[in-house]
Amino acid sequence: MYDLQIISSCQVLADLPQGKLLINTINAHSFNVAQNDALFAEALMKGDVLLADGASVVHACRWLKTPSQPQERVAGYDLFEYEMAALECKAKVDGNKRIVMFMGSSPDVLQKIEKRVPQDYPHLQVVTYSPPYKPEFTDAENKAIIHAINTTNPDLLWIGMTAPKQEKWTYSHWSELDIHCHVGTIGAVFDFYAGTAKRAPIWWQQHSLEWLYRLIREPRRMWRRYIVGNAVFVYNVLKEKHARR
Repeated sequence: MYDLQIISSCQVLADLPQGKLLINTINAHSFNVAQNDALFAEALMKGDVLLADGASVVHACRWLKTPSQPQERVAGYDLFEYEMAALECKAKVDGNKRIVMFMGSSPDVLQKIEKRVPQDYPHLQVVTYSPPYKPEFTDAENKAIIHAINTTNPDLLWIGMTAPKQEKWTYSHWSELDIHCHVGTIGAVFDFYAGTAKRAPIWWQQHSLEWLYRLIREPRRMWRRYIVGNAVFVYNVLKEKHARR
């Protein structure tokens, strides 16, 4: 946790520089995974921007007195809404449509996104790409994805393949992406925006209980991540605290 450079609040999003920028998020689950996945840990540490997508990370940084002191949770959905609104505003002002590319997820989810974006952001043009559903891509598949992104040359790129795959893929192929825009690895946001998964109501979000809401809705899929994972996160934080003494 000490080596992570996490932004302090949502307000900082307005100060991010233009151009090619890799934006990742971290929560208790991804922190746990990174303990045993060197490439994932490197991707989080060496990306351009890191958001605390979990109150547990905010509290852990505070307790550990890390150099980065996030003041609030900045969820992937917060990033999505901010970036989309900012780009829509630019396009509306100068009358030139901007291209937003969604890479990841299933054709069904992407189709729903294609239908919704024009309603919410009428000055944005949507391009989508659904990669093969598999743990790892072949060299040919990687080249096809990179070609699709570079050919599109989007003004904003979203990667949604779930963590840690999305962060590792984007980081590993960063130098091959000949683009000049912000790139966000936002996973579940694709499903939330498409309506294929329901995000927790505002009250749950405001009280840092979005994880509990997801656990209640999907206990079979989420019990290990939240019940076991939260305990492992506490253990990892305590271990880091002890190591710094």
